[in-house]
Amino acid sequence: MDNRRVARRTVLAGAAAVAAAVAGCSVPAPPSSAATADPAPGRPLAHSAGRALLMQFAAHPDDDLYFMNPDTQRLLDAGVPLVSVYVTAGEHTGTNWIKGMPETPPDKAAYSSARHQGLRQSYADALGAEKFTPWRKRVVPLAGGRQCEVNTLVHGGRRVELVFLNLPMHTTRRYMALPALWEDRALELRTHLSAGSPVPRADTYDHGQLIEVLAGLLARYRPTVVHTLDPDPDIQISDEPTRKRDSEQPGYSDHGDHTAVACFTWAALLRWVADATAGGAPVPSFTTIAFRGYYNRHWPKNLPPRVLEEKAAHLVPYGGDPAWDCGNPAGCGDYGVGGDRPLTNKKGWVRSTHYRWPAAGPAVAEEPGGRLAAYGVLGLRAVRWREVSPGSGRFGEPEDLGGGPLAPALASTTLGDGRVLLFGVRFAALSGRGGPNRREVVLLEQRSPGGPFLAWRGLGGPERGDDRGRRIGAPVAVTAPDGRVHLFVRNADKGVSTRVRAADGTWGAWRALPGDGSGDEVQDGLTALVDASGRVHVLAAGRTAVRHWADGSPAEPLPLAGDPVAAVPAAGPAGVQVFSRAPADARLRAAPGEAPAFDGYGLLTAAPGPAGPVLLGRDERHRVQLHRGGRLSVRTRGVVPAGDPVLHRGTVVVGMGADARPWVWRP
Repeated sequence: MDNRRVARRTVLAGAAAVAAAVAGCSVPAPPSSAATADPAPGRPLAHSAGRALLMQFAAHPDDDLYFMNPDTQRLLDAGVPLVSVYVTAGEHTGTNWIKGMPETPPDKAAYSSARHQGLRQSYADALGAEKFTPWRKRVVPLAGGRQCEVNTLVHGGRRVELVFLNLPMHTTRRYMALPALWEDRALELRTHLSAGSPVPRADTYDHGQLIEVLAGLLARYRPTVVHTLDPDPDIQISDEPTRKRDSEQPGYSDHGDHTAVACFTWAALLRWVADATAGGAPVPSFTTIAFRGYYNRHWPKNLPPRVLEEKAAHLVPYGGDPAWDCGNPAGCGDYGVGGDRPLTNKKGWVRSTHYRWPAAGPAVAEEPGGRLAAYGVLGLRAVRWREVSPGSGRFGEPEDLGGGPLAPALASTTLGDGRVLLFGVRFAALSGRGGPNRREVVLLEQRSPGGPFLAWRGLGGPERGDDRGRRIGAPVAVTAPDGRVHLFVRNADKGVSTRVRAADGTWGAWRALPGDGSGDEVQDGLTALVDASGRVHVLAAGRTAVRHWADGSPAEPLPLAGDPVAAVPAAGPAGVQVFSRAPADARLRAAPGEAPAFDGYGLLTAAPGPAGPVLLGRDERHRVQLHRGGRLSVRTRGVVPAGDPVLHRGTVVVGMGADARPWVWRP
């Protein structure tokens, strides 16, 4: 049966119903049971005790290298152990092809083994070891009596483990495999045996068994940072030849395996939390970062040359070369990927790294008495950390605020009376097997300044239907001088939608901001602020320019940027000064005015300061840097960050560490 077994019905790869389901990872008819998260607050949270471990989940060997770097490499450089799980064998058609070389007969077991060898070469190199350094290979038992291969390398006090589950990957010429496994109750997939693997036999997986295995791995390793792929890729309509050329699923900007594995991973995270808290056990303490996949092809590139060069270099040992003597008879890498091919590939996947929910965090507010409160997402739930004393820079243990399961981005704004509003995106349903798959914007409102909170409230979303509703982006919110709260999210049409709360607390309806007539679409990572005259501004990096709205109306666009932009109130007709970087350029720009020397990449944050705007971002070595009063400061000590930090009042930087705890930097 070509490595598959259908228990009660056959999955047809070309069926329109299956294709539609794959794109959204959902079909009708919910299952009878699924793990759920309790949104009520007050649960205890596990202590990380300064321990850090990164665990990432990829569909194919190389997804981490293309889409999760340079973040993964920076955590490795800081000594954070890595466990990388590859759900499919990466066997594709079984042909390890390289331009100019004679074709070889397809051999799926050998091609899978060669890709695994490529990963060993790449991660050995990433640890500073010789690329052909031998790894320890062993068979590890999994839930339900299944087995997997685990490869381990320890070098220079740093550790990497590669976990190979070896399920079949989706190819358009065969069948839907993992995407179908997500939506089909009856399907079972049989694993591949990779050449030279110590695993003695193949296993079968159905939907629930894969979630059980992934949740079991999470419980075994107890990561503090989890990297996933994008569970909710953008709608991307293209003709069939273009779609096949781009290796994308019908109607969406990513490979079907990427989306399915991301859905399975988030379902496993939910299951891990639900299982761990059964009977009152603490909530696991971990943060998540989801990465865009083939999305990178469709938008301006955002990595400057130095960062891109380093990222692409990790694919060279992965791609390998047939002339290498690596000690693996099945092959020495994924030959079509090595050399200069990551940079010459017209798809350009390596040239960008994008978060699915880009946002600086944790959200920070100042409580009565002057101590800071930081709000973030830990264990898929909202939490609050409080400074042990004003200005101490040390936070106490997290307080569970509930609301889960939440996406990583948590936005905040403070009302005129000092109360905090928190906004998040909730996985309202993530069932698979025909069940609902739904996202909604949720609100948590503080009862009194520095005090407890009211119950979570759902604000819905700007889209009709679950499939479109899953495409919403990270929320941002600001409070205007008139007391109104303006909430913004990127919508499924890649525009911006807003909902406004009146000063009396009542919410208006969702509405889309009007376009400027260009038809331009925008990326996620919105910037919202209020200028000196009380006007509310929203800025978003688009395909051809940075789009700008003032009080809900289109304003003059700004030059194209590859990443989210930063802005501060300013004199002049525009009302704001905007800071950005051109695509694939490390240099900072300002409009209007001159920008200081602040080379780097990624998300920017700005705040007004007595001597001019204060700027926060990452330099080309991924270090947090701050420009204030003509002086550049770089954070070189302390726990390594996970994600982008936030700037509070232009003087304090707060970020999340790889140990799942917030840190404070006052340069």
